[in-house]
Amino acid sequence: MPVPQTILTRKTKSAIFLVFTIDDGGEDAVRDALEEIPGLNNAVSSRAPEAALAGIVSIGSAAWDRLFAGPRPRSLRPFVPYEGAVHTAPATPADLLVHIKSDDMGLCYELGAKITEALGDAVTVVDEVHGFRYFDLRDLIGFVDGTENPTGQAAIDAITVGEEDPDFEGGSYVAIQRYVHDLSSWNDLSTEDQEAAIGRTKLDNVEMSDEVKPPNSHIALNVVEDENGEEIDVVRDNMPYGDVSGAGVNGTFYIAYSAAPDVTEEMLRKMFIGDPPGTYDRLLDFTTAVTGSQFFTPTLDFLDDLPPAPDAASDAPPVPATRSDGSLGIGSLH
Repeated sequence: MPVPQTILTRKTKSAIFLVFTIDDGGEDAVRDALEEIPGLNNAVSSRAPEAALAGIVSIGSAAWDRLFAGPRPRSLRPFVPYEGAVHTAPATPADLLVHIKSDDMGLCYELGAKITEALGDAVTVVDEVHGFRYFDLRDLIGFVDGTENPTGQAAIDAITVGEEDPDFEGGSYVAIQRYVHDLSSWNDLSTEDQEAAIGRTKLDNVEMSDEVKPPNSHIALNVVEDENGEEIDVVRDNMPYGDVSGAGVNGTFYIAYSAAPDVTEEMLRKMFIGDPPGTYDRLLDFTTAVTGSQFFTPTLDFLDDLPPAPDAASDAPPVPATRSDGSLGIGSLH
């Protein structure tokens, strides 16, 4: 199997998330920068290997056809927006995602600056978020985040494209959203009401039993099962971010890697629409999604030997992959 980018690491203390759009005429410069990124990562990380620096680059659906000729990842498509009765998951413009993480924010900054310099004026930065570890992996709302992440081989299986798409075996899909929290309203709730919204105890991080857990709790609506009743996992690498002065915003940068985008799409459908419709995620009453984008994370082998650029004289690019039969594409999800 081709060598994947370093997605799976221990939970680091710092992260930077950079989201770009590609400017008209910037495609060749972006291709050059994509080939440079693995080397930049190695150059910076070698100066402090104990800090676990990783820089991961991913490519959006519309950008793919501007950058590469030939096959495209089978399930690569634009982010699916969801408009529920009360809350909305918007889709926002994004062509490239650079996810940088390390125990040392200085290394994150150094790598991010070098990648941004390599991209130059070929791109526009549409979002830049600096994340940090908060106590014992808690979100700013006070609950531990990422408890249900798989580990070991299960994590590898959860995020890795396999033989079903041989041209892109070893890659991953990734979805992102930036959430802004209404901490004032959240903190007005009692601890018991907060726990009911999440479906887990706040202090000791114990999940409520199915008999007690509210059907509109965050945890209840984040479970996706296959046709055999087995839970399908994703790997979240969320980070809190924010300003202490109150002049800016505070929130969570949500990022989830998976072997297919269907899983995260179904999670978001359940959160924003409800399952059944109307039982939307109670947490959304206190946090608002302001961005939403989806990408494919190719392997290092792919970055080392990019496909040719599309012929400028060719026909219009192919239509992005969709679920033409109305199914979710990986069996019957529940």
